[in-house]
Amino acid sequence: MKNTVTATNFKFPGQKKLYHGKVRDVYTLENNLLLMVATDRLSAFDVVMPKGIPYKGQILNQIATKMMDATRDIVPNWLIATPDPNVTIGEACEPFKVEMVIRGYLSGHAARQYKAGKRILCGIIMPEGMIENDKFPKPIITPATKAEAGDHDEDISRDGILERKIVSEEDYLVLEDYTRKLFQRGTEIATNRGLILVDTKYEFGKTKKGKIVLIDEIHTPDSSRYFYAEGYAERQAKGEPQKQLSKEFVRQWLISNGFQGLQEQQVPKMSEEYIESVSQRYIELYENITGEKFQKAEVSNILERIEKNVLNYLNTI
Repeated sequence: MKNTVTATNFKFPGQKKLYHGKVRDVYTLENNLLLMVATDRLSAFDVVMPKGIPYKGQILNQIATKMMDATRDIVPNWLIATPDPNVTIGEACEPFKVEMVIRGYLSGHAARQYKAGKRILCGIIMPEGMIENDKFPKPIITPATKAEAGDHDEDISRDGILERKIVSEEDYLVLEDYTRKLFQRGTEIATNRGLILVDTKYEFGKTKKGKIVLIDEIHTPDSSRYFYAEGYAERQAKGEPQKQLSKEFVRQWLISNGFQGLQEQQVPKMSEEYIESVSQRYIELYENITGEKFQKAEVSNILERIEKNVLNYLNTI
């Protein structure tokens, strides 16, 4: 697609390192700063799709910024500034090598495991007699190990994390506490917007001073699944699919086209019309979760815009 940013390779003042993630490009700068560019890349089943989605990076970045501001009173985070619609600058941290996944409902990966007959996920017992998209008696935390580039994230239990010394027990208790607090706040925000926060993931890091903080994104369509609250009970009672706002619709489209990220599977071709529909779904979620009209940024030359805005900000510090 034209006017999307799918790759960056800036040379910022004081730049020490550049890492290309699945969706974000991360620049390590001097003065303990980290600069994160949210690109328009689309990742599903740990595979980056060949084409970018217009405005996706801006949407992810702006939702994450708003949600970090809305949760800063309960959990500290890394955010310092957002000099561009696609850019966040924050305090450099040593990331924990786990993603803290929390699920309020039997959906997505959990539902697929359940349908396969499994009743234990990451050491947590899932009740018998559930159907897809039922609410759990209480939210369950199902962590995943952070994969190296090109590898799939793997489910892991709390005991597994501690046994492998991926995180110390003292720190893990903080991660669990922060995860539950963030999910509760996210649930409240979603409820006020007529949505249900179904499940989500959080990532945390430790600052140079040893403080545990929230990093990366929060409550975005890439990291979270939302249902519309209106009609949820009726759809469940009838066994109908839930109306949702998340990246799951992309996963389901890929599955229906024979792709689940397995070896030798080819990514199906995404038409311009389908890509535009994905962009519209992301905009829809932005407007629903924030309650604000989405303001499209100037995209005639996104890379030039990003570089200019970042340099202007760096010159002020």
